[in-house]
Amino acid sequence: MSTRVPMTVEGEVALRSELERLKTKDRPTVVAAIAEAREHGDLKENAEYHAAREQQGFIEGRIAEIESKLSMAQVIDVTSLPHTGKVIFGTTVDLINLETDAEVTYKIVGDDEADLKQNKISVNSPIARGLIGKEEGDIAGITTPGGMIEYEIAEVKHI
Repeated sequence: MSTRVPMTVEGEVALRSELERLKTKDRPTVVAAIAEAREHGDLKENAEYHAAREQQGFIEGRIAEIESKLSMAQVIDVTSLPHTGKVIFGTTVDLINLETDAEVTYKIVGDDEADLKQNKISVNSPIARGLIGKEEGDIAGITTPGGMIEYEIAEVKHI
């Protein structure tokens, strides 16, 4: 039995959208490119044919990868869960660095959705692991490469 992988609603929508694009636009385009390249004759010497075949392999591999991820996903809609003030998967957390008073906001998401530029951190990251289970007002000590940083959990949002 395979384990379920947590995913936010936004993460599922993004993967389904990419899957739809790959199947309805990218796959037919590359199939047409292969057919056109075949018409040019000798396939051993045909760079367009080989490039299109390589692209087709990439597309088919990505389709299989997305379908696999979606089949293992446990989609969690945090907006439908009761707000307890506790940090759980999918919540958005406002933190205050106790040393610098700097404020930062992170959304805890699945591995595939993590994007630090958008302040989305993986549920398996050291920061998220240090926050999960804590509540508003709690102090969380997070070990970073630069040492221990203490954050106060200012607010937990279900958005």
